[in-house]
Amino acid sequence: MGHAVYGGPVTSSAATDGPPDVEVRRSTRRKRTVSAYREGERTIVLLPARMTDTEEQEWVATMLKRLDDQDRRSKPSDDELWVRAQRLSSRYLDGRARPSSVRWVANQRSRWGSCTVQDGSIRLSDRLQGMPEWVVDYVLLHELAHLLEPSHDASFWRLLDGFADVDRARGFLDGWSLALQRAGVDA
Repeated sequence: MGHAVYGGPVTSSAATDGPPDVEVRRSTRRKRTVSAYREGERTIVLLPARMTDTEEQEWVATMLKRLDDQDRRSKPSDDELWVRAQRLSSRYLDGRARPSSVRWVANQRSRWGSCTVQDGSIRLSDRLQGMPEWVVDYVLLHELAHLLEPSHDASFWRLLDGFADVDRARGFLDGWSLALQRAGVDA
């Protein structure tokens, strides 16, 4: 199996300002499939050994773009989070929840999200980035519902009735928190 650090003309937004750190691994056992994954700051691209250098360059560029697209979908920006909040409010709360701001924060280690009803601001823990969309949507919808009902009483939970994944998302987050506790990490 051959390994090479890639030096071809590839651009990737996942990298910093310089060229992406890509390692190409060729395998004689690999016949047709190409795959890629991130290992820290480096991208590993797995290719069949028979590919030409031109095919390699094309596949490396394709795989970097795919990984970048996946990263953007799983780690939306504050602006994308704002759009999601508007969509969720419209779909589940008849557009009544109108936050003044929605953003990711790095200082929430014991909660997944928070809402300040007085000023309408919503903050989601950056620990949610990379989690399934339905989990992020649940936390965001939960905080939006607090703009309408500050407590966790029955009327609050009725606001979330239309979201099918409430129990599933709560279970996911409870499991995640338990795993972190057992690992000795702040949940």
